Amino acid sequence: MTPQLQAALAGLPDHPGVYLLRDERGTVLYVGKAQSLRSRVRQYWQASRGTVAPMRIESAIERVADVEWTLTDTVSEALLLEATLVKRHQPRFNVRLKDDKSYPWIRITLGDDFPRIERTRKVIRDGSRYFGPYPSASSVDEAMELIRRLFPFRTCTIPIREGVRALDRPCLLFHIRRCQGPCVEAIDRAAYRRDIDQVILFLEGRQEQVVRSLRTEMEAASDELRFERAAALRDTIRAVERTMETQKMAGLGRRSLDVLGFARSGAEAAVQCFVVREGRTIGRDVHVVENVADGSDEEALAVFVAQYYATASSIPPRVLVPFPLPESDALEELLGTRRGSRVRIEVGQRGVGRRLADLAGRNAAAALAREQARWLADSGRTLHALEELAAALDLPGPPMRIECYDISTIQGTSTVGSMVVAQEGRPRSSDYRRFRIRTVAGQDDFASHSEVLRRRFGRALAAEEGSEDALRWRLPDLVIIDGGKGQVSAAAAVLREVGLEAMPLAGLAKEREELFLPGRSDPIVLPATSPALYLLQRLRDEAHRFAIGYHRTVRSKAQTRSILDGIPGVGPARRKALLRVFASGRGVREASAEEIAAVPGIGPELAARIRAHLDA
Repeated sequence: MTPQLQAALAGLPDHPGVYLLRDERGTVLYVGKAQSLRSRVRQYWQASRGTVAPMRIESAIERVADVEWTLTDTVSEALLLEATLVKRHQPRFNVRLKDDKSYPWIRITLGDDFPRIERTRKVIRDGSRYFGPYPSASSVDEAMELIRRLFPFRTCTIPIREGVRALDRPCLLFHIRRCQGPCVEAIDRAAYRRDIDQVILFLEGRQEQVVRSLRTEMEAASDELRFERAAALRDTIRAVERTMETQKMAGLGRRSLDVLGFARSGAEAAVQCFVVREGRTIGRDVHVVENVADGSDEEALAVFVAQYYATASSIPPRVLVPFPLPESDALEELLGTRRGSRVRIEVGQRGVGRRLADLAGRNAAAALAREQARWLADSGRTLHALEELAAALDLPGPPMRIECYDISTIQGTSTVGSMVVAQEGRPRSSDYRRFRIRTVAGQDDFASHSEVLRRRFGRALAAEEGSEDALRWRLPDLVIIDGGKGQVSAAAAVLREVGLEAMPLAGLAKEREELFLPGRSDPIVLPATSPALYLLQRLRDEAHRFAIGYHRTVRSKAQTRSILDGIPGVGPARRKALLRVFASGRGVREASAEEIAAVPGIGPELAARIRAHLDA
């Protein structure tokens, strides 16, 4: 234990709060909450800690170099802060809601005179109203299509202000009654806002209030002899009522609640959420929770409740769960604080509650089976491969994040590098990166690998803790280089240069499929049938494919370059002007400096520079 860690443990207060366990590089390994920070954190380093912490936290403890904490007044505040920090840092040892940062929302831009309704993945405090998060883009599209059929609203991004005619003619959507035409002043701001208010009520699940409001407006329009408007409102009322009938859930009356179903397989779990408002189901969403392999079902579902409802736009007065949750009082307090009134978390034990909980559980199991369909056949082999790889390379634990690098070039031209990522043995294409080699002349595989690694890890070390860049360039558990001793030596030198010499590194040579380690003369030879070797081969082939694809793109662009490219002062506009006059690069080459200077926008000085470049 380092002196810094000893001092941090000694200063822990006996108070509720949130703690962050960091490694020697400052990376957040685990975020936790506690009623007493002193007793909870210190117990991890007691002799009997194995009976206290799950295995994944035990793995984190071995790497901890410092502890940071934040005090809160209550455990419910600690729950909310914990959920926020887990979302921000994405610590590898936490149970966490999968990809929660990228879930889509529906946004209503209430700051505009004529608000737009759009899909977004960013929640910004700009005065807009947000609904979600939705589990997928398709579920958002389904909700958007439904409200578009019921309440026509504008989808364009044209700035429209009250009393100003933005366009001379409306678009097709106006003529097919999918937009009210605020751009041509076919509807005033007050009437448009009333429709937007109905959309908000509908998305909140308050359809009966929508119907009452629409019926009042219809009767007023009829009394004022605006029969076309009254007929349109009548059709909308009928459409909303049909939607209400299809959403009705038998046996619930007018109750509003969320019904959660839970299923787990391996390191992932699925939570099915039935969103019921006033007795009608307005949403059936599935969310995936990661890193639950060695924890309990109760812990995993409690984490979901804290992280999901920390940002959810709608919280009902009741949440129905399949089994009792730990710290349910604190969770109820957290949800109640966000809702503004009491929220009860109940177990569905009998009657309609039990039936709904069972139905949600079956839906969660089916959704998880679909989510893992691609990997179910070899999930056991993948875990075994990671464990075998850790044993072969003498790693402290299975490498959950592996990065593999490859270089692609033809005779030293258009050289590029690729980085592909395997997270828990699965390709993570969103983290793939490609590099165009800038500093290496000719064909030099060692120098090209060095440049790629220097740029990649330089960005990681330069990123501010907790920033988007820190997440985008987070450090791996294992680096694989496509190559043998030379490539590994070059890579090891770069890691020493940037202060990451302790990072596990290996090279996979193509000829004999041998693994080379820094400072070791003899390679490691895995059996031909080894799952670990198969995993590395698959990753190496993916890096090769990704590099070749980028290399072809770069080479294709290089082959279509004009002789006018690269001349200082000749950009796209002047290049077009020259080609407009001389028809081709050959025509420019054959022209005199005076003829080039006569082209609009060129002039004698630039013409002389162009002529010198072409003559060189």
